[in-house]
Amino acid sequence: MKILTYHKKEGYGLGAVAGDYIIDLKKDTGACCMLSLLDMGDDGMEKARKAVKKAEAKIKAGDVDGLLKLDGLKLAAPIPRSRKNIVCLGLNYAEHVKEGGSDRDLPPHPVFFTKPTTTITGPTDPVLYHNATERLDYEVELAFVIGKEGKNIAKEDALSHIAGYMVMQDISARALQQKHLQWYRGKSQDTFAPMGPYLVTPDEVGDPGKLGIWCKVNGVMRQNANTSDLIFDIPTIISTLSDGITLEVGDIFATGTPSGVGAAHELGLLKVGDVIESGVQNVGVIKNKVIS
Repeated sequence: MKILTYHKKEGYGLGAVAGDYIIDLKKDTGACCMLSLLDMGDDGMEKARKAVKKAEAKIKAGDVDGLLKLDGLKLAAPIPRSRKNIVCLGLNYAEHVKEGGSDRDLPPHPVFFTKPTTTITGPTDPVLYHNATERLDYEVELAFVIGKEGKNIAKEDALSHIAGYMVMQDISARALQQKHLQWYRGKSQDTFAPMGPYLVTPDEVGDPGKLGIWCKVNGVMRQNANTSDLIFDIPTIISTLSDGITLEVGDIFATGTPSGVGAAHELGLLKVGDVIESGVQNVGVIKNKVIS
């Protein structure tokens, strides 16, 4: 199931994809937004699935009354404003570690940092090249959202805590990273976390450790890898962070980026006017333009 948040005349709407259309999940589940739906747990998801199946049957019969056309709909980030900072993984693909310097060792433990909620923007919204920004860079990532609260989660149970997956761009200001000797400011400017286009439930994604992941800039492939190359897989990420920390419904995680980032690529960093296209197999594609 593909669940989405879309722009309405006033605020946002919550929907799910049914063929070339979307259904209104507020009407079918009582949820007003993505976080509200996730808070309903399995009951909310089951109501949403039943509504999608009903809509698909209607569409097959030629009845599209009350449905919105997906094409042309302005999508927002699935969770336009999360309750907490986005949890991110640094240095989580071996080739990306190596491209930062041949003398760098692979991290012995997952490297965590966060991005504030104000970085979140939609799957087709612009990325701002701020006055404070120097050496703007792209980093395509597979993101996931927690759907079941947990603490001290065992690796074998970890995937059952995931509500769904998204594509995310961890936009980064490299000069700020170096200047401040840590990653928070350089990765936390407004609009530095485009995500979407949908929250795709695990049953449609399959094994999250075997997904193609790629990024193009102006139509040219820059990153092209597979999540099987992750140093620390998703169960390890969840198990490690939940050791003493409660993971809550709606928490967003980004799993790291593969090699090919602008700072190490022969075609270089981002500039105003560039178009970043980011994709993950079975999850979707987002497309964002850099503006001043």
